[in-house]
Amino acid sequence: MRQLNAVDTQFLNFETSTNVANIGGLAILSGGLTRGDLMSLLARRLHLAAPFRMRLAFVPFGLDHPYWTEDSRIDLDYHVREIALPRPGSDMQLGEQVARLHARRLDRRRPLWEMYLIHGLHGDRMALYTKVHHSAVDGVTGADVLASLLDTSPEPVEVELAPPGKPEEEEIDAGEMVVRGLAKVVVNPANAIRFLINAVPHLDEIPLISQAPGAGLVSRITRDLATRLSGSGAAEVPAMPRMTVPRTPFSGRISAHRRFAYTALPLEDVKLVKNAFGVTVNDVVMALCAGALRQWLLKHDALPEQPLVAGVPFSLRLPGDRSAGNQVSIMITTLATQVADPVERLLAVRDAMRLIKDRSSLAPARWLQELSDMMPSALTGLASRAAFNLFAGSAGPINVMISNVPGPQIPLYVSGARLLAYHPVSVVTDASGGINITVFSYDGSLDVGVIACREMVPDVWTVTDYLRDTLLELKFLVEEQ
Repeated sequence: MRQLNAVDTQFLNFETSTNVANIGGLAILSGGLTRGDLMSLLARRLHLAAPFRMRLAFVPFGLDHPYWTEDSRIDLDYHVREIALPRPGSDMQLGEQVARLHARRLDRRRPLWEMYLIHGLHGDRMALYTKVHHSAVDGVTGADVLASLLDTSPEPVEVELAPPGKPEEEEIDAGEMVVRGLAKVVVNPANAIRFLINAVPHLDEIPLISQAPGAGLVSRITRDLATRLSGSGAAEVPAMPRMTVPRTPFSGRISAHRRFAYTALPLEDVKLVKNAFGVTVNDVVMALCAGALRQWLLKHDALPEQPLVAGVPFSLRLPGDRSAGNQVSIMITTLATQVADPVERLLAVRDAMRLIKDRSSLAPARWLQELSDMMPSALTGLASRAAFNLFAGSAGPINVMISNVPGPQIPLYVSGARLLAYHPVSVVTDASGGINITVFSYDGSLDVGVIACREMVPDVWTVTDYLRDTLLELKFLVEEQ
C-alpha cells in the first residue's frame, strides 16, 4: 500500500458538489474501434497503468492521508462505457457531452477513473474520453498512463504480461493506520516550522499571499539574508512584481455545470511566430491565451485595466523521475491583457514568463507541497473548504489556469484506430477561476481544451475562435515584415 502525499490528499479534500478534481483527455480517432477492442486492450495492459488498478483506503477518523491499495478485481464493464452522439454529431455536441461527463464526481469506492467510447462524431470519426482523479495522477504520470494504451503503428504491440508471483504490496490494517497517523500528529508542529522557514523567501509567488503589502520586500530581504548566512554566493533570485488580481465575469463561486470547447492550432504557424519574434513556443501559447481572453472580455464589456493573473502549473520532478504521487507546484504570472497591440502583448508575456522561469531555475517553488504538508491531515478538508469559501467572495488568488504540455510528434494508434487529436480536459475551481485553458502538442498540432463554468462562460466556443484569430493575426504580422 502506498500513502497519498499531502498534495494528492488536497485534491480529494477540496472537492464539493461544484469543485470537482477530475482531469482527463478527449481523443479524436479514425477507424472502427469497438468497446470490445478497448476492453481487450485494457485487460492486456492494465498492469502498465497503476492508477487504473488502485482504490482508496481511508484512515479511521481522518487521522492521516489515505492509502492506495491494489484492487485485485477491476470491473472493466463498469469503468469502460459506450455512448453515441445524436445526429449530426457536431463538435459542439461532443463538447456538451464531455462537459456533462467531466462534471460528475468519481465513485471513491472504486479505482478513480472512467472511460467513454463515443460514436457518431461527424466525418466518420469517434472519440474516446477518459477521466482520472487528480489525486491519482499529475501531468507526468497521467502521460505515462496514456502512453501505456497507445502504439506507434496500427498493429498493437504485444506487451509482456504482469510477472507471475509478483510479491504483494505491504498491507496495512486500520489499527496500524491509526498508530501511524497519531505519530504524525506529534511531529506536525515541526512541519509548520519548516514551512514558515522555507516559505518566507517565496511569499511573493504564493497566490493571494503575494498581494499582501510588503510580501515582496519580506521575500527579498529573507532571500538575501539566507544567501549571506550560507556563504554560498548563490545567484540572486529575481524579485516578483506585485500582482493585483482584477475581478472578471469568471471570478467567484463556480456552479456544478461545465462547458467544454476544443480546437487545434498548427504547430508550424506557432513556430513561425516564435522564430520571428525570438520567443519560445510556450511564450506564444501564453500570448494566444492572453489575446483570446482579452477579446472575450471586450465582447462582454468587462476588460479590466490591470492584466489578468494566470496560474501556471509546472512539474517539480527531476528528469527520469516516474515515481507516484503529485509533484507539482504553481507559478503566477501576468498576461498583459490590457495591451492592445498583439506584438507588444507577446513580448510582455515573454518577459513575464522569463522572470518566473529564472526564479524556478534558481529556487524551485515548493510552497504548494510544503503548505499541504504543514496542515494536520484531520484538518485539511476543513481548511480547504474554508479557503475556497473565502476565495468565492473575492476576485480569487488568480484569474485563470493555463497549462502547456509537450507531447509526441509522431502518429499514434489505439487498437488500430489512429489518434487524430488529443484535447486535455482540466479543472476549474472557486480558487483558480471559472475557466482553464490547457494545450497538448501532438503530431504537428497544438490541441487545445477549454473547460469553463457554464454560468460564467456559457459561450466557451468563442474562446477557441479567439485563439485561432489571435494566431492568424500574429502570423499575418510576421508575413507582412
